[in-house]
Amino acid sequence: MVPTNTTVLQHPLIEHKLTILRNRETDNKLFRSTLHELSYLLVYEITRRLPLRSVRIETPLMPCTCQVLAAEVLLIAVLRAGLGMVDGILELIPSAKVGHLGLYRDECTLNPVEYYCKLPPGADRMHAFLLDPMLATGGSLIYALSLLKSRGLSNIIVTSILAAPEGLQALHNAHPDIQVYTAMLDERLDENGYILPGLGDCGDRLFGTL
Repeated sequence: MVPTNTTVLQHPLIEHKLTILRNRETDNKLFRSTLHELSYLLVYEITRRLPLRSVRIETPLMPCTCQVLAAEVLLIAVLRAGLGMVDGILELIPSAKVGHLGLYRDECTLNPVEYYCKLPPGADRMHAFLLDPMLATGGSLIYALSLLKSRGLSNIIVTSILAAPEGLQALHNAHPDIQVYTAMLDERLDENGYILPGLGDCGDRLFGTL
């Protein structure tokens, strides 16, 4: 069952490109370009409800009132796989600011630990998209959201490519106020915390570090 704060986007192009990402025969170059394109498609759907404001402009024929985005957009890439989603979204929203959040898992406690966080000035006033292609156990994103909230951010949307039911439920329990958008809800996690059927390690396939 999909938690109430989660939207699974359904679109033929999204499913087509997701198949390319899943295929073990897809090389690094095609994987990167497809993730780029898929991120563009996801955010095109997600941004339907961004607020607008009216501006007065001159067309070549006459003055008119038009609409522009009313708030700044912030993309926060969870390192390192989240970097693969940034450029596709910037094609659509070139004025967006970009932040970076680095986390690793402590080998003893298995808890996420922050090693890097860089956000632009005024981030707490922006519409933030937290980018992480794989929502598996949810542990890293739960930690990331708590960290961002502690820095004053409240308008945050989690954007992922694949999600596991276990991770979605954990994230919903921890942050029921946060909206989550994903391209696909997969079957389950395996004993190592990988999404099944999944697409493997997104960071390794993105950067060729298999």
